[in-house]
Amino acid sequence: MTSEFTLPDVGEGLTEAEIVEWKVAPGDSVEINQVLVEIETAKSLVELPSPYAGVVESILVEPGTTVDVGTPIIRVGDSSAPVTPSGRAAESESLESGGLARTAQVVSQNEEALSAQRARQAEPAAPTAPVPAQGSAPAAPVRSADAVSADGDTGSVAHAPEAAPEAAADSGSGAVLVGYGAAGGHGATRRRRPSQTEVDARQLRVAEQARRRPTTSVPAAQALPIIAKPPIRKLAKDLEVDLAVVQPTGLAGEVTRDDVIRHAQQASVFRNIETPEWGEERVERIPVKGVRKAIAAAMTSSAFTAPHVSLFVDVDATRTMEFVKRLKASPQFAGVKVSPLLIMAKAIIWAVRRNPMVNSAWTDREILVRHFVNLGIAAATPRGLIVPNVKEAQSMSLLELAQALEQLTLTARDGKTTPADMRDGTITITNIGVFGMDTGTPILNPGEVAIVALGTIKPKAWVVDGEVRSRMVTTIGASFDHRVVDGDVASRFVADVASVLEEPALLLD
Repeated sequence: MTSEFTLPDVGEGLTEAEIVEWKVAPGDSVEINQVLVEIETAKSLVELPSPYAGVVESILVEPGTTVDVGTPIIRVGDSSAPVTPSGRAAESESLESGGLARTAQVVSQNEEALSAQRARQAEPAAPTAPVPAQGSAPAAPVRSADAVSADGDTGSVAHAPEAAPEAAADSGSGAVLVGYGAAGGHGATRRRRPSQTEVDARQLRVAEQARRRPTTSVPAAQALPIIAKPPIRKLAKDLEVDLAVVQPTGLAGEVTRDDVIRHAQQASVFRNIETPEWGEERVERIPVKGVRKAIAAAMTSSAFTAPHVSLFVDVDATRTMEFVKRLKASPQFAGVKVSPLLIMAKAIIWAVRRNPMVNSAWTDREILVRHFVNLGIAAATPRGLIVPNVKEAQSMSLLELAQALEQLTLTARDGKTTPADMRDGTITITNIGVFGMDTGTPILNPGEVAIVALGTIKPKAWVVDGEVRSRMVTTIGASFDHRVVDGDVASRFVADVASVLEEPALLLD
Protein backbone atom coordinates (compact mmCIF):
# COMPACT_ATOMS: atom_id res chain seq x y z
CA MET A 1 0.00 0.00 0.00
CA THR A 2 1.33 3.42 -0.96
CA SER A 3 0.60 6.62 1.02
CA GLU A 4 1.11 10.16 -0.23
CA PHE A 5 2.26 12.80 2.23
CA THR A 6 0.92 16.27 1.37
CA LEU A 7 2.39 19.58 2.50
CA PRO A 8 0.55 20.51 5.72
CA ASP A 9 -0.32 23.93 7.11
CA VAL A 10 2.35 24.34 9.80
CA GLY A 11 0.60 27.26 11.45
CA GLU A 12 -0.84 30.77 11.13
CA GLY A 13 -2.73 29.92 7.92
CA LEU A 14 0.36 29.78 5.69
CA THR A 15 -0.57 28.91 2.11
CA GLU A 16 2.79 27.85 0.64
CA ALA A 17 6.31 26.77 1.53
CA GLU A 18 9.64 26.07 -0.16
CA ILE A 19 11.26 22.64 -0.07
CA VAL A 20 14.75 23.29 1.31
CA GLU A 21 16.31 19.86 1.91
CA TRP A 22 15.16 16.26 1.87
CA LYS A 23 16.39 14.18 4.80
CA VAL A 24 15.55 10.87 3.10
CA ALA A 25 16.01 9.34 -0.35
CA PRO A 26 14.08 6.77 -2.40
CA GLY A 27 14.62 3.31 -0.91
CA ASP A 28 15.18 4.55 2.65
CA SER A 29 13.19 3.00 5.48
CA VAL A 30 11.34 5.56 7.58
CA GLU A 31 9.58 5.43 10.91
CA ILE A 32 6.68 7.41 12.30
CA ASN A 33 7.85 10.89 13.42
CA GLN A 34 11.18 10.55 11.59
CA VAL A 35 12.11 13.86 9.92
CA LEU A 36 11.44 13.68 6.19
CA VAL A 37 12.10 17.17 4.86
CA GLU A 38 13.05 20.69 5.87
CA ILE A 39 10.82 23.45 4.50
CA GLU A 40 10.98 27.24 4.65
CA THR A 41 7.81 29.18 5.30
CA ALA A 42 7.31 32.91 5.46
CA LYS A 43 8.27 32.66 9.13
CA SER A 44 11.06 30.14 9.58
CA LEU A 45 12.58 26.77 8.73
CA VAL A 46 10.42 23.83 9.79
CA GLU A 47 11.18 20.09 9.87
CA LEU A 48 8.26 17.86 8.85
CA PRO A 49 7.99 14.42 10.53
CA SER A 50 6.62 11.36 8.77
CA PRO A 51 3.07 10.28 9.64
CA TYR A 52 3.79 6.86 8.10
CA ALA A 53 6.20 3.97 8.60
CA GLY A 54 7.53 2.22 5.53
CA VAL A 55 9.87 2.70 2.59
CA VAL A 56 10.29 5.86 0.54
CA GLU A 57 9.10 5.10 -3.00
CA SER A 58 9.59 8.50 -4.62
CA ILE A 59 10.14 12.17 -3.91
CA LEU A 60 7.63 14.29 -5.82
CA VAL A 61 9.04 17.81 -5.31
CA GLU A 62 12.64 18.87 -5.87
CA PRO A 63 14.52 21.12 -3.38
CA GLY A 64 14.15 24.82 -4.13
CA THR A 65 10.56 24.45 -5.34
CA THR A 66 7.74 26.43 -3.74
CA VAL A 67 4.48 24.46 -3.47
CA ASP A 68 1.02 25.16 -2.08
CA VAL A 69 -0.35 23.58 1.08
CA GLY A 70 -2.02 20.26 0.23
CA THR A 71 0.37 19.37 -2.61
CA PRO A 72 1.72 15.76 -2.48
CA ILE A 73 5.48 15.89 -1.86
CA ILE A 74 6.52 12.27 -1.16
CA ARG A 75 5.24 8.68 -1.49
CA VAL A 76 5.83 6.10 1.24
CA GLY A 77 5.15 2.42 0.55
CA ASP A 78 4.75 -0.71 2.64
CA SER A 79 7.89 -1.68 4.58
CA SER A 80 7.52 -5.32 3.43
CA ALA A 81 8.76 -4.39 -0.06
CA PRO A 82 12.42 -5.27 -0.80
CA VAL A 83 14.73 -2.34 -0.27
CA THR A 84 18.39 -1.81 -1.09
CA PRO A 85 20.31 -1.48 2.17
CA SER A 86 20.83 2.20 2.97
CA GLY A 87 20.63 4.62 5.84
CA ARG A 88 20.56 2.75 9.12
CA ALA A 89 20.88 -0.69 7.52
CA ALA A 90 24.07 0.28 5.74
CA GLU A 91 25.41 1.83 8.90
CA SER A 92 24.61 -1.34 10.86
CA GLU A 93 26.41 -3.51 8.29
CA SER A 94 29.40 -1.18 8.39
CA LEU A 95 29.57 -1.31 12.19
CA GLU A 96 29.23 -5.11 12.19
CA SER A 97 31.98 -5.58 9.60
CA GLY A 98 34.19 -3.13 11.48
CA GLY A 99 33.69 -5.07 14.72
CA LEU A 100 34.62 -8.38 13.03
CA ALA A 101 37.76 -6.79 11.58
CA ARG A 102 38.84 -5.53 15.00
CA THR A 103 38.15 -8.93 16.59
CA ALA A 104 40.27 -10.68 13.93
CA GLN A 105 43.08 -8.20 14.52
CA VAL A 106 43.07 -8.82 18.27
CA VAL A 107 43.09 -12.63 17.80
CA SER A 108 46.05 -12.34 15.42
CA GLN A 109 47.96 -10.20 17.94
CA ASN A 110 47.23 -12.72 20.71
CA GLU A 111 48.48 -15.67 18.65
CA GLU A 112 51.75 -13.90 17.75
CA ALA A 113 52.33 -12.81 21.34
CA LEU A 114 51.60 -16.34 22.64
CA SER A 115 54.19 -17.88 20.28
CA ALA A 116 56.80 -15.36 21.40
CA GLN A 117 55.99 -16.03 25.06
CA ARG A 118 56.40 -19.80 24.68
CA ALA A 119 59.77 -19.28 22.97
CA ARG A 120 60.99 -17.13 25.86
CA GLN A 121 59.74 -19.64 28.45
CA ALA A 122 61.85 -22.38 26.78
CA GLU A 123 65.04 -20.41 27.59
CA PRO A 124 66.66 -20.40 31.07
CA ALA A 125 65.50 -17.45 33.12
CA ALA A 126 66.30 -15.91 36.49
CA PRO A 127 64.09 -16.92 39.42
CA THR A 128 60.94 -14.92 39.65
CA ALA A 129 58.14 -14.55 42.12
CA PRO A 130 56.21 -17.76 42.89
CA VAL A 131 53.41 -18.59 40.53
CA PRO A 132 49.99 -18.55 42.21
CA ALA A 133 48.65 -21.96 42.95
CA GLN A 134 45.78 -23.50 41.00
CA GLY A 135 42.51 -21.91 42.06
CA SER A 136 44.07 -18.77 43.47
CA ALA A 137 43.16 -15.36 42.11
CA PRO A 138 44.75 -14.87 38.70
CA ALA A 139 46.89 -11.88 37.91
CA ALA A 140 45.03 -8.86 36.65
CA PRO A 141 44.65 -9.14 32.86
CA VAL A 142 45.58 -6.34 30.53
CA ARG A 143 42.61 -4.59 28.96
CA SER A 144 41.23 -6.56 26.07
CA ALA A 145 39.18 -5.68 23.04
CA ASP A 146 36.28 -5.07 25.43
CA ALA A 147 38.27 -2.68 27.62
CA VAL A 148 37.51 1.00 27.89
CA SER A 149 40.17 3.48 26.82
CA ALA A 150 40.99 6.72 28.60
CA ASP A 151 38.50 8.72 26.58
CA GLY A 152 35.64 6.37 27.42
CA ASP A 153 35.39 4.57 24.05
CA THR A 154 34.80 0.82 23.90
CA GLY A 155 35.69 -1.86 21.43
CA SER A 156 39.39 -1.04 20.93
CA VAL A 157 42.64 -2.03 22.63
CA ALA A 158 44.14 0.71 24.81
CA HIS A 159 47.86 1.29 24.23
CA ALA A 160 48.39 4.16 26.67
CA PRO A 161 52.08 4.49 27.73
CA GLU A 162 51.16 4.59 31.41
CA ALA A 163 49.56 1.14 31.22
CA ALA A 164 52.90 -0.65 30.67
CA PRO A 165 54.43 -0.11 34.15
CA GLU A 166 51.22 -1.17 35.84
CA ALA A 167 51.01 -4.37 33.81
CA ALA A 168 54.65 -5.21 34.47
CA ALA A 169 54.30 -4.66 38.18
CA ASP A 170 51.21 -6.82 38.39
CA SER A 171 52.52 -9.72 36.34
CA GLY A 172 56.10 -9.89 37.53
CA SER A 173 57.22 -11.11 34.08
CA GLY A 174 58.46 -9.55 30.90
CA ALA A 175 55.36 -9.77 28.71
CA VAL A 176 51.59 -9.96 29.02
CA LEU A 177 49.32 -11.20 26.27
CA VAL A 178 46.35 -9.15 25.22
CA GLY A 179 43.33 -10.84 26.78
CA TYR A 180 45.30 -13.77 28.32
CA GLY A 181 46.49 -12.45 31.69
CA ALA A 182 49.98 -12.67 33.19
CA ALA A 183 52.67 -15.09 32.06
CA GLY A 184 52.84 -18.29 34.08
CA GLY A 185 49.11 -18.40 34.71
CA HIS A 186 47.19 -21.61 34.17
CA GLY A 187 45.14 -21.00 31.04
CA ALA A 188 43.61 -17.85 29.72
CA THR A 189 41.58 -15.71 32.07
CA ARG A 190 38.10 -14.61 31.14
CA ARG A 191 37.92 -11.14 29.70
CA ARG A 192 35.79 -8.71 31.63
CA ARG A 193 34.52 -5.19 31.13
CA PRO A 194 35.97 -2.72 33.67
CA SER A 195 33.52 -1.33 36.20
CA GLN A 196 32.45 2.30 36.04
CA THR A 197 34.61 3.01 39.11
CA GLU A 198 37.70 1.73 37.28
CA VAL A 199 36.85 3.77 34.19
CA ASP A 200 36.37 6.94 36.24
CA ALA A 201 39.63 6.37 38.11
CA ARG A 202 41.51 5.81 34.84
CA GLN A 203 40.07 9.00 33.34
CA LEU A 204 41.01 11.01 36.42
CA ARG A 205 44.55 9.61 36.30
CA VAL A 206 44.96 10.53 32.63
CA ALA A 207 43.57 14.02 33.24
CA GLU A 208 45.94 14.56 36.18
CA GLN A 209 48.95 13.42 34.11
CA ALA A 210 47.86 15.72 31.29
CA ARG A 211 47.63 18.64 33.70
CA ARG A 212 51.11 18.02 35.15
CA ARG A 213 52.74 17.36 31.77
CA PRO A 214 55.11 20.22 30.80
CA THR A 215 54.05 22.14 27.70
CA THR A 216 57.11 24.27 27.07
CA SER A 217 58.66 22.00 24.45
CA VAL A 218 55.54 21.13 22.43
CA PRO A 219 52.58 23.42 21.62
CA ALA A 220 49.46 22.50 23.56
CA ALA A 221 47.45 21.94 20.38
CA GLN A 222 49.93 19.25 19.32
CA ALA A 223 50.76 17.73 22.74
CA LEU A 224 47.23 16.98 23.95
CA PRO A 225 43.90 16.16 22.32
CA ILE A 226 41.09 18.69 22.47
CA ILE A 227 39.03 18.19 25.63
CA ALA A 228 35.55 19.69 25.39
CA LYS A 229 32.08 18.57 26.39
CA PRO A 230 29.47 18.01 23.67
CA PRO A 231 27.56 21.25 24.47
CA ILE A 232 30.81 23.21 24.18
CA ARG A 233 31.61 21.56 20.84
CA LYS A 234 28.12 22.45 19.58
CA LEU A 235 28.56 26.05 20.72
CA ALA A 236 31.91 26.23 18.92
CA LYS A 237 30.29 24.88 15.76
CA ASP A 238 27.45 27.41 16.02
CA LEU A 239 29.91 30.29 16.46
CA GLU A 240 32.27 28.95 13.73
CA VAL A 241 35.14 28.58 16.20
CA ASP A 242 37.96 26.08 15.60
CA LEU A 243 38.58 24.38 18.96
CA ALA A 244 42.14 23.54 17.92
CA VAL A 245 43.14 27.23 18.17
CA VAL A 246 41.27 28.00 21.40
CA GLN A 247 43.39 28.33 24.55
CA PRO A 248 41.72 26.11 27.23
CA THR A 249 41.43 27.38 30.81
CA GLY A 250 39.63 24.43 32.45
CA LEU A 251 41.17 22.71 35.49
CA ALA A 252 41.81 19.50 33.52
CA GLY A 253 42.87 21.31 30.36
CA GLU A 254 39.37 21.32 28.87
CA VAL A 255 37.89 24.08 26.73
CA THR A 256 35.21 25.99 28.64
CA ARG A 257 32.22 27.98 27.44
CA ASP A 258 33.95 31.28 28.24
CA ASP A 259 36.98 30.19 26.17
CA VAL A 260 34.80 29.66 23.09
CA ILE A 261 32.83 32.90 23.52
CA ARG A 262 36.00 34.92 24.14
CA HIS A 263 37.62 33.53 21.00
CA ALA A 264 34.46 34.17 18.96
CA GLN A 265 34.33 37.80 20.11
CA GLN A 266 37.97 38.30 19.18
CA ALA A 267 37.50 36.68 15.76
CA SER A 268 34.37 38.72 14.98
CA VAL A 269 36.47 41.87 14.80
CA PHE A 270 38.26 40.54 11.72
CA ARG A 271 35.37 38.90 9.86
CA ASN A 272 34.48 41.93 7.75
CA ILE A 273 38.01 43.00 6.84
CA GLU A 274 38.21 41.07 3.57
CA THR A 275 36.40 42.70 0.65
CA PRO A 276 34.84 40.21 -1.80
CA GLU A 277 35.32 40.46 -5.54
CA TRP A 278 32.59 41.77 -7.82
CA GLY A 279 30.18 39.09 -8.96
CA GLU A 280 30.57 37.58 -12.42
CA GLU A 281 27.02 38.57 -13.38
CA ARG A 282 26.39 42.25 -13.93
CA VAL A 283 22.97 42.03 -12.23
CA GLU A 284 22.08 39.35 -9.68
CA ARG A 285 18.40 38.48 -9.34
CA ILE A 286 17.21 37.24 -5.95
CA PRO A 287 13.66 35.84 -5.79
CA VAL A 288 11.44 37.49 -3.19
CA LYS A 289 10.11 34.58 -1.14
CA GLY A 290 10.07 32.99 2.28
CA VAL A 291 11.34 35.09 5.17
CA ARG A 292 12.36 38.03 2.93
CA LYS A 293 8.85 38.26 1.48
CA ALA A 294 7.33 38.20 4.98
CA ILE A 295 9.74 40.90 6.20
CA ALA A 296 8.85 43.17 3.29
CA ALA A 297 5.12 42.82 3.89
CA ALA A 298 5.40 43.37 7.66
CA MET A 299 7.70 46.40 7.46
CA THR A 300 5.64 48.08 4.73
CA SER A 301 2.42 47.55 6.67
CA SER A 302 3.95 48.86 9.91
CA ALA A 303 5.67 51.91 8.41
CA PHE A 304 2.61 53.10 6.49
CA THR A 305 -0.06 52.15 9.02
CA ALA A 306 1.31 53.13 12.44
CA PRO A 307 2.47 56.77 12.82
CA HIS A 308 5.96 56.36 14.28
CA VAL A 309 7.53 58.70 16.82
CA SER A 310 11.10 58.15 18.05
CA LEU A 311 13.04 59.25 21.15
CA PHE A 312 16.74 59.00 22.08
CA VAL A 313 18.75 59.37 25.27
CA ASP A 314 22.42 58.89 26.21
CA VAL A 315 23.05 56.74 29.27
CA ASP A 316 25.99 56.21 31.62
CA ALA A 317 26.02 52.39 31.69
CA THR A 318 29.18 52.02 33.78
CA ARG A 319 27.37 50.36 36.69
CA THR A 320 25.60 48.02 34.26
CA MET A 321 28.94 46.84 32.90
CA GLU A 322 30.24 46.32 36.45
CA PHE A 323 27.07 44.37 37.28
CA VAL A 324 27.52 42.18 34.20
CA LYS A 325 31.11 41.47 35.24
CA ARG A 326 29.98 40.37 38.73
CA LEU A 327 27.28 38.13 37.28
CA LYS A 328 29.81 36.41 35.01
CA ALA A 329 31.97 35.63 38.05
CA SER A 330 29.00 34.34 40.06
CA PRO A 331 28.78 30.53 40.48
CA GLN A 332 25.01 30.81 40.02
CA PHE A 333 25.51 32.05 36.43
CA ALA A 334 28.28 29.57 35.57
CA GLY A 335 27.84 28.29 32.02
CA VAL A 336 25.21 30.94 31.18
CA LYS A 337 25.82 33.78 28.74
CA VAL A 338 25.56 37.16 30.47
CA SER A 339 25.63 40.43 28.50
CA PRO A 340 24.27 43.98 28.75
CA LEU A 341 21.28 42.78 26.70
CA LEU A 342 20.16 40.78 29.76
CA ILE A 343 20.08 43.92 31.94
CA MET A 344 18.37 45.84 29.12
CA ALA A 345 15.67 43.16 28.89
CA LYS A 346 15.07 43.26 32.63
CA ALA A 347 14.99 47.08 32.53
CA ILE A 348 12.29 47.04 29.82
CA ILE A 349 10.15 44.60 31.80
CA TRP A 350 10.47 46.86 34.87
CA ALA A 351 9.63 49.99 32.84
CA VAL A 352 6.62 48.28 31.20
CA ARG A 353 5.13 47.60 34.63
CA ARG A 354 5.39 51.33 35.36
CA ASN A 355 4.10 52.37 31.90
CA PRO A 356 1.68 49.65 30.71
CA MET A 357 0.45 51.57 27.63
CA VAL A 358 3.71 50.79 25.79
CA ASN A 359 2.75 47.11 26.05
CA SER A 360 -0.54 47.55 24.19
CA ALA A 361 -2.01 46.70 20.78
CA TRP A 362 -4.19 48.80 18.42
CA THR A 363 -7.25 47.14 16.87
CA ASP A 364 -9.19 50.17 15.36
CA ARG A 365 -12.13 49.60 17.73
CA GLU A 366 -10.18 49.27 21.02
CA ILE A 367 -6.75 49.32 22.62
CA LEU A 368 -5.64 46.07 24.24
CA VAL A 369 -3.45 46.71 27.29
CA ARG A 370 -1.58 43.48 28.03
CA HIS A 371 -0.54 42.79 31.61
CA PHE A 372 2.11 40.25 30.63
CA VAL A 373 5.32 40.57 28.61
CA ASN A 374 6.25 38.38 25.66
CA LEU A 375 9.61 40.01 25.04
CA GLY A 376 10.66 39.98 21.39
CA ILE A 377 14.35 39.91 20.42
CA ALA A 378 15.14 41.01 16.86
CA ALA A 379 17.61 38.45 15.51
CA ALA A 380 19.65 38.73 12.32
CA THR A 381 19.93 35.30 10.66
CA PRO A 382 21.39 34.19 7.31
CA ARG A 383 17.83 34.10 5.93
CA GLY A 384 16.86 37.54 7.23
CA LEU A 385 15.43 39.32 10.25
CA ILE A 386 13.15 37.39 12.60
CA VAL A 387 11.65 38.37 15.98
CA PRO A 388 11.12 35.39 18.31
CA ASN A 389 9.93 36.25 21.81
CA VAL A 390 10.40 35.05 25.37
CA LYS A 391 6.98 34.05 26.68
CA GLU A 392 5.87 35.37 30.10
CA ALA A 393 9.16 37.17 30.63
CA GLN A 394 7.69 39.21 33.49
CA SER A 395 7.57 36.06 35.66
CA MET A 396 11.23 35.09 35.16
CA SER A 397 14.16 35.61 37.50
CA LEU A 398 17.34 37.14 36.15
CA LEU A 399 18.91 33.69 35.75
CA GLU A 400 15.84 32.25 34.02
CA LEU A 401 15.71 35.22 31.66
CA ALA A 402 19.41 34.80 30.81
CA GLN A 403 18.87 31.12 29.98
CA ALA A 404 15.78 31.92 27.88
CA LEU A 405 17.61 34.62 25.89
CA GLU A 406 20.52 32.27 25.22
CA GLN A 407 18.28 29.46 24.03
CA LEU A 408 16.30 31.85 21.84
CA THR A 409 19.49 33.17 20.21
CA LEU A 410 20.96 29.73 19.51
CA THR A 411 17.67 28.46 18.08
CA ALA A 412 17.41 31.48 15.77
CA ARG A 413 21.02 31.08 14.61
CA ASP A 414 20.37 27.41 13.80
CA GLY A 415 17.27 28.36 11.78
CA LYS A 416 15.05 26.28 14.09
CA THR A 417 12.74 29.06 15.28
CA THR A 418 9.13 27.96 14.90
CA PRO A 419 6.11 30.15 14.04
CA ALA A 420 4.86 29.69 17.61
CA ASP A 421 8.11 31.23 18.91
CA MET A 422 7.37 34.42 16.94
CA ARG A 423 3.68 34.68 17.73
CA ASP A 424 1.98 36.98 20.29
CA GLY A 425 4.88 39.32 21.02
CA THR A 426 4.09 42.44 23.08
CA ILE A 427 7.26 44.59 22.91
CA THR A 428 10.64 44.20 21.15
CA ILE A 429 14.35 44.88 21.70
CA THR A 430 16.79 45.31 18.80
CA ASN A 431 20.44 45.15 19.83
CA ILE A 432 22.20 47.14 17.10
CA GLY A 433 25.14 47.71 19.42
CA VAL A 434 26.62 44.34 18.43
CA PHE A 435 27.23 45.86 14.98
CA GLY A 436 28.99 48.91 16.43
CA MET A 437 26.04 51.27 15.88
CA ASP A 438 25.23 54.02 18.37
CA THR A 439 21.48 54.20 17.73
CA GLY A 440 18.75 54.03 15.10
CA THR A 441 15.05 54.53 14.39
CA PRO A 442 13.61 50.99 14.48
CA ILE A 443 10.32 50.12 12.79
CA LEU A 444 7.60 48.62 14.97
CA ASN A 445 6.92 44.91 14.85
CA PRO A 446 3.31 44.49 13.62
CA GLY A 447 0.87 44.08 16.50
CA GLU A 448 3.06 46.06 18.92
CA VAL A 449 3.28 49.77 19.82
CA ALA A 450 6.89 50.03 21.10
CA ILE A 451 10.37 48.87 20.14
CA VAL A 452 13.64 49.75 21.89
CA ALA A 453 17.12 49.86 20.31
CA LEU A 454 20.26 49.33 22.41
CA GLY A 455 23.37 50.96 20.96
CA THR A 456 27.00 50.05 21.44
CA ILE A 457 28.53 50.63 24.89
CA LYS A 458 31.93 52.31 24.75
CA PRO A 459 34.12 54.71 26.77
CA LYS A 460 33.21 58.37 26.38
CA ALA A 461 33.89 61.61 28.20
CA TRP A 462 31.14 62.14 30.80
CA VAL A 463 30.64 64.81 33.44
CA VAL A 464 30.45 63.31 36.96
CA ASP A 465 30.18 65.62 39.97
CA GLY A 466 31.46 68.53 37.92
CA GLU A 467 34.48 66.62 36.58
CA VAL A 468 35.03 65.09 33.15
CA ARG A 469 35.68 61.36 33.47
CA SER A 470 35.80 58.34 31.19
CA ARG A 471 32.55 56.37 31.51
CA MET A 472 30.90 53.50 29.63
CA VAL A 473 28.17 55.26 27.65
CA THR A 474 25.42 53.98 25.37
CA THR A 475 22.44 55.45 23.52
CA ILE A 476 18.90 54.17 23.84
CA GLY A 477 16.57 54.73 20.90
CA ALA A 478 12.88 53.85 20.87
CA SER A 479 9.97 54.06 18.42
CA PHE A 480 6.29 54.16 19.38
CA ASP A 481 2.88 54.00 17.71
CA HIS A 482 1.59 57.54 18.27
CA ARG A 483 -2.02 56.35 17.97
CA VAL A 484 -1.58 54.64 21.34
CA VAL A 485 1.46 56.11 23.09
CA ASP A 486 1.55 59.86 23.81
CA GLY A 487 4.79 61.77 24.10
CA ASP A 488 4.77 61.97 27.89
CA VAL A 489 4.23 58.20 28.28
CA ALA A 490 6.98 57.46 25.77
CA SER A 491 9.37 59.84 27.54
CA ARG A 492 8.72 58.35 30.98
CA PHE A 493 9.20 54.84 29.63
CA VAL A 494 12.56 55.64 28.00
CA ALA A 495 13.67 57.49 31.15
CA ASP A 496 12.81 54.47 33.29
CA VAL A 497 14.83 52.13 31.05
CA ALA A 498 17.77 54.55 31.18
CA SER A 499 17.59 54.81 34.98
CA VAL A 500 17.99 51.03 35.35
CA LEU A 501 21.03 50.97 33.05
CA GLU A 502 22.53 53.77 35.15
CA GLU A 503 21.70 52.02 38.42
CA PRO A 504 20.83 48.27 38.13
CA ALA A 505 20.03 48.20 41.86
CA LEU A 506 16.59 49.58 40.92
CA LEU A 507 15.72 46.06 39.77
CA LEU A 508 15.55 45.10 43.44
CA ASP A 509 12.36 47.15 43.69
